[in-house]
Amino acid sequence: MRNPKKGKPKPGKAKAKPSKKKEEEMELDEEPSTSTAKVWRPGIDEVAEDEELEYDPTAYDCLHRFQVDWPCLSFDILKDDLGGPRSTFPHTVYLACGTQAASARQNYVAFLRLASLGQGRHGKKAAPVDSDDEESDDEDSDEDGDSDMGEEGAPEMKGAPGEAPATFHFRMVAMNCGVNRIRSMPQQPGVVAVWGDNAQVKLIDGSKLLAELAAETEPTAANAKGKGGTNKAKPQDLKPLAMHSHSSEGYALDWSAVRPGRLASGDCRHKIHVWEPSEGGRWAVGGAHTGHEGSVEDLQWSPTEDTVFASCGVDRSVRIWDTRERGRPMLTAAGAHDSDVNVISWNRGVTYMLASGADDGCIRIWDLRTFASGGGAGEAAGAPAASPAHVAQFLYHRSHVTSVEWCPYEGSMLASAAADNQLAVWDLALERDPEEEAALAPEGNAAAPEDLPAQLLFLHAGQNDLKELHWHSQIPGLIVSTAGDGFNLFKASNM
Repeated sequence: MRNPKKGKPKPGKAKAKPSKKKEEEMELDEEPSTSTAKVWRPGIDEVAEDEELEYDPTAYDCLHRFQVDWPCLSFDILKDDLGGPRSTFPHTVYLACGTQAASARQNYVAFLRLASLGQGRHGKKAAPVDSDDEESDDEDSDEDGDSDMGEEGAPEMKGAPGEAPATFHFRMVAMNCGVNRIRSMPQQPGVVAVWGDNAQVKLIDGSKLLAELAAETEPTAANAKGKGGTNKAKPQDLKPLAMHSHSSEGYALDWSAVRPGRLASGDCRHKIHVWEPSEGGRWAVGGAHTGHEGSVEDLQWSPTEDTVFASCGVDRSVRIWDTRERGRPMLTAAGAHDSDVNVISWNRGVTYMLASGADDGCIRIWDLRTFASGGGAGEAAGAPAASPAHVAQFLYHRSHVTSVEWCPYEGSMLASAAADNQLAVWDLALERDPEEEAALAPEGNAAAPEDLPAQLLFLHAGQNDLKELHWHSQIPGLIVSTAGDGFNLFKASNM
């Protein structure tokens, strides 16, 4: 099940103060006493009239917020030529995103460059706020790391005192439909696949636009007029490299990281098509892979095999396919969840591990080596396929999971986002240690409730209607997320 996609444009200047955001490491302190700080759990714990949520900036190494004109269901982080892994601030990040505007013709795909992203007031250097100065500091921090649409059409990004302000650079490509999902080709980041709500998948080459962004020294809105009078802040018309119309709209979309140019797209009428690059910069779209009994919600290519990909759908199954066999999947986990399976992620570090997230808020971890006992062979013989047992599950989220992704640097870590407006980071290698918790208590660590999963490493909140998250593959620990009220870019201090 998907949330409604359309949204209203966001106001230019209204925003909550960071000190009152429901973010990680929030504590309830009635007074500066010796009492033990408590973890506040969104959706579970209430806030009394005489209590206030305190935002601890030391929980983050950085936190930035920014918006475009309209909500974005989907985005992707573009691989750049700045090297990696890199950890020194300030950072530069490239993104591609697609809008869900009020009318079809107002939509666009945006290529973004966020430069000079500093730490602001975050990190270990952040000093505690005195109560006498709290109000004035909050006003200052309200500017730190936040950005809204200015009158010229670009966010105004301001840094902390002593830091150069972050700069926002963008190019827009006009679209005649809302964007359900967008994915960048790993081998050629400027080429993006766009799943539209008009049942079409288009391939767009924004390589020249990215080159313009890389060379741009001033924010786009400050120098909108380019050579020949071209307004760089207006959507441009680009002819698609290729286009294919499905029988209905869809969301499932992924590029192969092994075979350049190979793409898979899945629609709401249970069909999956594989795109193959051909001579002359064209793509040939193959016949439908059929096997799902309902909408295909997500796709993931194998990180090691160029013909193998995974899918999930509203029929509650997870299936493994080989492009050489369209008639049926190789392996099937029927009944993988008790509700629609919305998203999946294939672990690129531990390649036999797969994660899935469902409508009931459940996240499950699968060992693909066990799928052989419940594969497609049984289905072919007319017998129902037995579902393999999951190796782990998390029942923390209180609404449907909208995104899940393994960390590209740590094979035991993954992040999830859900409609309960919480973004969680998990580490399967963690176990609860009461002695360590007791030892850290004097340092100000909040006491964790007994029912809090030991594998929950970090919890980020403060966004409304969370849709999608991605780890940055070149900046370890950096996460970007999109929601109905804009984007967050952050790095937790414990990652």
